[in-house]
Amino acid sequence: MTTAKPNPTKVATKWAMINLLAGIVLTYVFQYLVPDSNSPIRYLTLIPFIAFLFLTQKEFKEQNEGYLTFGEGFSAGFRFAIFAGLLSAVFIYIYLAILSPDVMVKAAEQARAQLEAKGGMSSDQIDNAVSMTKKLGPVFGAFGAAIFDAVIGLVVALVGASILKNIKPVDLSEPSEPTV
Repeated sequence: MTTAKPNPTKVATKWAMINLLAGIVLTYVFQYLVPDSNSPIRYLTLIPFIAFLFLTQKEFKEQNEGYLTFGEGFSAGFRFAIFAGLLSAVFIYIYLAILSPDVMVKAAEQARAQLEAKGGMSSDQIDNAVSMTKKLGPVFGAFGAAIFDAVIGLVVALVGASILKNIKPVDLSEPSEPTV
């Protein structure tokens, strides 16, 4: 009797939604507790992302009777990364454009200060650059989040698949169909 294969998309979607919730919470925690937006503490958001990717692969393995090929593990993990990246991109856009536009204003002013400190640009050029930052920042932030999650997820999914793989042994006691 053959059981139905588990669905890696369903598992990946579940963990991507959990990752989104964790990302939203961490975003607001960092916004209110960490005054410097360039602080390296922002990279702590990678910890839940990596953990949830591994949990996606682990859950898929458990649903597959404890067996997981490298390809199945990679597929489940990379699907998580893609879904998490897309959901993060939507959140980042909404966050920067609607919920906390002051974050983009701060970033634009930091960019202005850096450009003025470097010199070499006229004030009109600096004003244009700052204006573009304010206008297109949410789009670039969203796009960057999606790409970043996909690239990091690709690497972590490869590692997780190689660690968690457990190939089902061939059962030689079952009669096979004769070949013609």
